[in-house]
Amino acid sequence: MLVQMYEKMTRIRAYEEKVTELYAMGRLPGFLHSYAGEEAVAVGICANLRRGDYVTSTHRADGHCIAMGTSVSSLMAEFMGRRSGCCNGKGGSMHVIDIENGVLGASGIVGSGIPIAVGAGLSARIRRTDQVSAAFFGDGAVATGAFHESVNLAAAWNLPVLFVCENNRYSTWTPFSVVSRTENVADRAAGYGIPGIVVDGMDVISVYNVGREAVSRARSEKGPTLIECKTYRFSGHHLGDPDTYRPKAEKDEWIRKDPIKKLREALMAKGFASEEELNRIDETARGEIGESVGFSEAQPYPANEEALRDVFFEARIGSEREISGEPTKDARELSFRDAVTEAIREEMARDERVFTYGQGFMGKRGGAFGVTKGLQDIFGPERVRDSPISELAMIGCAHGAALTGMRPVVEIMYNDWVTLAMDQIVNHVAKARYISAGRVRVPVVIRTVTGGYSSSGPHHSQCVESWFMHVPGIKVILPSTPYDAKGLLKAAIRDENPCLFMETQALYFTKGRVPEKEYVVPLGKADLKKEGADITIITWSRMVRPSLNVADRLEKEGVGVEVVDVRTLVPLDKKTIIESVKKTRLVLVVHEACKTGGAGAEISAMLAEEAFDYLDSPVRRVAAPDVPTPFSPPLERYVVPDETRIEGELREALKLAR
Repeated sequence: MLVQMYEKMTRIRAYEEKVTELYAMGRLPGFLHSYAGEEAVAVGICANLRRGDYVTSTHRADGHCIAMGTSVSSLMAEFMGRRSGCCNGKGGSMHVIDIENGVLGASGIVGSGIPIAVGAGLSARIRRTDQVSAAFFGDGAVATGAFHESVNLAAAWNLPVLFVCENNRYSTWTPFSVVSRTENVADRAAGYGIPGIVVDGMDVISVYNVGREAVSRARSEKGPTLIECKTYRFSGHHLGDPDTYRPKAEKDEWIRKDPIKKLREALMAKGFASEEELNRIDETARGEIGESVGFSEAQPYPANEEALRDVFFEARIGSEREISGEPTKDARELSFRDAVTEAIREEMARDERVFTYGQGFMGKRGGAFGVTKGLQDIFGPERVRDSPISELAMIGCAHGAALTGMRPVVEIMYNDWVTLAMDQIVNHVAKARYISAGRVRVPVVIRTVTGGYSSSGPHHSQCVESWFMHVPGIKVILPSTPYDAKGLLKAAIRDENPCLFMETQALYFTKGRVPEKEYVVPLGKADLKKEGADITIITWSRMVRPSLNVADRLEKEGVGVEVVDVRTLVPLDKKTIIESVKKTRLVLVVHEACKTGGAGAEISAMLAEEAFDYLDSPVRRVAAPDVPTPFSPPLERYVVPDETRIEGELREALKLAR
């Protein structure tokens, strides 16, 4: 075991030395962050892990990847941006994903990988395996919300996770002592009710022993451990960093503690290996790394079209028999809220990988709006979980669970609060498939409530769907009827891509006909809610009903208003929209969100680019003014678009077109 650890550490060091050399020669692109000096941490911890366990890494990913078994050739090719890299050149040094070897992802965002490791631990817990996950992070990460939320969540749920802090004394360029009142990161473990251990991170044997105990605790369902490894990076924050902020005497002192030299001396002193044998290991490692350079530089760069691939996993959902038309008149009536509940219940019964969590899910509450009421009685507290108020950790946890085989459905109470989890949604959930060059699937559903209602005020009433239209890799779904809510949510849960499912609180108690038989509504297919020949309304969510009411009134005057409910903004059904525009030649886009930068602007631009010849006049929009949603009931009613404004804009558009 000790010789094997020496081999791993030597391979990491040889890799570090070679990439440092290549970077100085201009043969590697981007930024590089050397792991030299910290090898004992990765190797000591990962030596306790086995096939099927998981880690998340940092911007110094190469050490963890090599310790987990990533091929140095595929890693080097990735660092060079080549097609044969472990992410086909789409990730680079700071964003490596190697799912086959248990590396769930690295990140250039400090602390960002911690909640993802928690999700892997949750996945193992629900699947009743003895797998564990380890989150590697630096001392700088303990100042982030990601650290606190993740450790607290893992402790509350008693998950099999190792939190491994590589305390190299500097958060980028700032001494740890300047940004922390506590000397030891591990002291913080007491606040979460878990063990905290400080270990010499320059001694691989000590790290291994501490890791063995923590892994044993995790596998035996005794929960997480916070391990602080006191270590040191031998180079600056990144290659090319002048490194003037660290005293030379300090660097010299730590370099004398070189973990590879220390293990080498121990191996020879105890007779486990001779100097000649260790020299051969050193030579083999350097040769292996040299070969990886030759291999990688001989490989092609990805073809240009590769840049456009792997944003989404494309597959049909269900069979044609499962996709129903509009419900018949004899179908029972359900509220929008009950339709959502039924969708979750049916999918959880259908697929044991589906689970859900949010605030207030225990007992009879069923979340803020009662959507999950009764589900815990059916499926138990493992699959219907009550979560701390930790939106960032909730989404990161869902991401890690999805990467490891589960299908989480997470409730973020109001869509205003997705701001608290934007890093996880935008930088991880949405990008993981692309970064991995299509090697992973991320079936995460984020349910949230959108729109103004009942004087909820500025922090509970936003409509932020347009933000996520600008984030490649996430689907955006906004149902308007109970029928669509159930069918679209079932489709989202079965989808292999992350889906943001936005439920309008103003619609929760509206009713509609919903078939009892199995059905799904395909994502990316708009619905022609009403046919007409004179003008098209393009709308979604809460604005569908008032648009239909206006259309019905104008129909009595002989005006044919066609109402297209897009249902999903991503993917957007351009074909149905354009076909309607061809027929009516006039367009009004109606949405509840404020006007500037809204989804209506994108639809208008799309029509200008792809359907300009069919338009008799410019596209018009009805939207909220560019203000937060106010609290006062009259002000809220004034801000949210209503039938009067929709009808006024329709009549103006028709008048100008004559």
